[in-house]
Amino acid sequence: MRVAVTTPTGNVGRHVVAMLVRAGVRPRVLLREPARLDPALRGQVDAFQVDQYDADAVVAATKGVDVLFWVDPPSGSPDPLADYASATSSVVRAVTDNHIGRVVFQSSVGAEKRHGAGEIDGLANTEVALDALGIDVTHLRCGYFFTNLELQLPALRAGLLQVNLPLDFPMAWVAPRDIAEVATTRLLSSEWSGRCVRAVHGPADLTWRQVAAILTAATCRQIDVEEISDDAMRGLLRQAGMADGQVEAVLAMSTGLREDFVPEQPRTVESTTPTALGGWVYDHLRRQIADLD
Repeated sequence: MRVAVTTPTGNVGRHVVAMLVRAGVRPRVLLREPARLDPALRGQVDAFQVDQYDADAVVAATKGVDVLFWVDPPSGSPDPLADYASATSSVVRAVTDNHIGRVVFQSSVGAEKRHGAGEIDGLANTEVALDALGIDVTHLRCGYFFTNLELQLPALRAGLLQVNLPLDFPMAWVAPRDIAEVATTRLLSSEWSGRCVRAVHGPADLTWRQVAAILTAATCRQIDVEEISDDAMRGLLRQAGMADGQVEAVLAMSTGLREDFVPEQPRTVESTTPTALGGWVYDHLRRQIADLD
């Protein structure tokens, strides 16, 4: 089985690559900067330097591939949805030109809305495009990544988490490694076919109040949470250096899902994964938040 992995140094992709290697597979990895690969893995993979927005390059790099793990790359432009459309064109070309019969796509909770959820709309469009190809495809509808907390490290060090969602709003929170485990098992399994949607919900739905309490307990530092207005969140995102188009696309991921949204896939034994937020924070964020050496 010839497996290709995109974003192999990302929060999920790096775990997928390592898991495939442990399973005895030599994956083909597509990335912009091969030097970022884990040195321990460089001899165990075939690396192709590729910009996922360059359809010709993606087609060339995936020639002969049987199974593809596709992640739309993060956008850094003022028009994120245009970048998602470009990446979608690349994967459609690769699958079509190279007759790739199986794809596992990293999507998101909220993609089922199709419209009105900011950057998640870009993932929804990729889902629709892959569905139209008539291949075997699994869409992983992932919950809120634990690693998103890393974007708020300065605020967390100051003891405050600011969000523009109701503080008692429950969401599925998930560790990227758990997503990778589900992705890898789908890549290696022959027991599924057609169009499949698999939710990856983590171990529990958590409110922001519960997240603040977990952060406090895991770091031994008081972390409070505050609900702020959409305009205040816009200001914070602009302060972080985002262009207006990026700001609105990121903001809409929250505003588009906070009212009357119910995930299409309910929490089940299959969608529930084991890694708890408290343990992850203790292992990955505690020292950074406490600013320890």
